[in-house]
Amino acid sequence: MNPNGIPIWQVDAFAARPFSGNPAAICLLESPRDAEWMQQVAAEMNLSETAFVVPAGPPNEFRLRWFTPAVEVDLCGHATLGAAHTLIEQKRVDPSRPILFQTRSGCLSCQHDGASIRMDFPATPPSGSVDPATVANLEAALGIAVDAVAKSKEDVFAVVDSEQTLRRVSPDYSRLAEIETRGVILTATSSAPGVDFVSRFFAPRCGINEDPVTGSAHCCLAPYWSERLGRTSLTGYQASPRGGFVHTQVVGDRVQLSGQAVTVMESRFLIDSLPVTKH
Repeated sequence: MNPNGIPIWQVDAFAARPFSGNPAAICLLESPRDAEWMQQVAAEMNLSETAFVVPAGPPNEFRLRWFTPAVEVDLCGHATLGAAHTLIEQKRVDPSRPILFQTRSGCLSCQHDGASIRMDFPATPPSGSVDPATVANLEAALGIAVDAVAKSKEDVFAVVDSEQTLRRVSPDYSRLAEIETRGVILTATSSAPGVDFVSRFFAPRCGINEDPVTGSAHCCLAPYWSERLGRTSLTGYQASPRGGFVHTQVVGDRVQLSGQAVTVMESRFLIDSLPVTKH
């Protein structure tokens, strides 16, 4: 038991006001921790992602790992945004310089940019084909027909005919979980002025039925809609019940994602190691 506790914050990412966007837990550590302990903490927090941040040595450089309540993931946008926001707010970094995160997806940089934070991520455009049986299972789980289906690096990517169709989808999550993929990205053109495309993201296999705002999905969405619409700068809205805006800029094989974040809770985690099991 740690008498001082380990600081942990809850941050609403891709949000300009509390109780919107996507909540993430941000745990700032002084040294690395065991993966099993981090997984238990993420399960205890029971948010779509918990981020663990450890200094990497040089100023403004950190190691970063992300866990859902069920698994560790290779890339998470909203928890990266939350981590950068927390480091800036807690004065752990020089906000005038890029924050560098060493992750399972390579080195990711974040830059404080006025009221927002701009993140530089690898683009993961949809490119792989999806077999007809999987498409049929997907349509049955979603309860709608889809216009096009492809595979990105980690997810199934599906385009539907309108924002109205996208918003009314009520998936059968147990059936959706049978599809072998990290998650399902559903997208359509936007009917709202100032917004280019809308999306939803479902990941029941990772313990998240519907994610409120998924930064990593926009690494796939941005290049797809950039090619479709003929512009590199686009605004997406993830139409979950909480909802959130993601501003995107496609730069070669990278995607810059920008958004705001709001801290809603600060606490201390008192358990700093796994308990010893007695038989």
